[in-house]
Amino acid sequence: MSDTQVPGGFAKVAEPFVCGGTAASFASVIIHPIDLAKVRMQLFGQLNPGKIGPSFPALLRGMVQTDGIWSIYKGVDAAIGRQMVYGTARIGLHRTFSNKLVEKNGGKPIGFGQKALSGMASGSIAVCIGTPFDIALVRLQADSMAPVAERRNYKHVFDALIRTTTEEGVGALYKGLAPNILRGMAMNVGMLACYDQAKEISAKVLNDPMIDGPALTTKMASSAIAGFTAALFSLPFDLVKSRLMNQRIDPVTGKLPYSGIVDATLQIAKKEGPLGFFNGFSAYYGRCAPHAMIILLSIESITAHYQKSMY
Repeated sequence: MSDTQVPGGFAKVAEPFVCGGTAASFASVIIHPIDLAKVRMQLFGQLNPGKIGPSFPALLRGMVQTDGIWSIYKGVDAAIGRQMVYGTARIGLHRTFSNKLVEKNGGKPIGFGQKALSGMASGSIAVCIGTPFDIALVRLQADSMAPVAERRNYKHVFDALIRTTTEEGVGALYKGLAPNILRGMAMNVGMLACYDQAKEISAKVLNDPMIDGPALTTKMASSAIAGFTAALFSLPFDLVKSRLMNQRIDPVTGKLPYSGIVDATLQIAKKEGPLGFFNGFSAYYGRCAPHAMIILLSIESITAHYQKSMY
């Protein structure tokens, strides 16, 4: 019998990574237009200071009318690449860490503190691996917002990665790393740790014994809660990350708009107020909630199929 057929072999170790990455990639394709609108709404305040930004339905409608239906899928290749790296790592590592903690706890459920710790550790590691694809994704999504003469006109995700490296250096692929790590930690706690906790609470409220796994109603309620907490916890970090990743040198001053995460945070607070950190919340929640629900609902089916096929 090969390792791929033995529970505890390579197939078992790879399970949370393969299933998590597949679910994350699938979810990203579905919600990509909302994610694109979210990024553009976050950058609107930087590019148009003092102006009221459009709602995300109006923004998407305008893009379709101006550039056609495929314009709302700009950067989808980078989104898939990002989830194949970042999504695979953050979900796979969280499940691996959580399972180890449960094992050390004698098979009993672990507390929320340990779930949060697992989420923060896995989120930060995954961000360090996947940030270059995040850079490419933000730039591809935001490029058409810039004046024609200032557009980068990347052809695809690999063109964005190669040109960013050759034109700005390898370090440019890690712009915004600090807020991205904080966002990854907040996202994992809000989505995965809160989902695990909400699942236990929802099962008790809905009288779900979870003998053969959680019932659909339990999963729906838990994933809806996780979508909200993920958006609430991570949006301020996501906004700062988007601003830092998309910035370019001012031709007049020869300097970047922000010198780092602290400067960006202070400037946003000063120019846009505290609520400026929640610009695009409607689009962000509209992205986080369905993204979380698609991942958390589909991963159960993907995992069952994987187990049936592999061992």
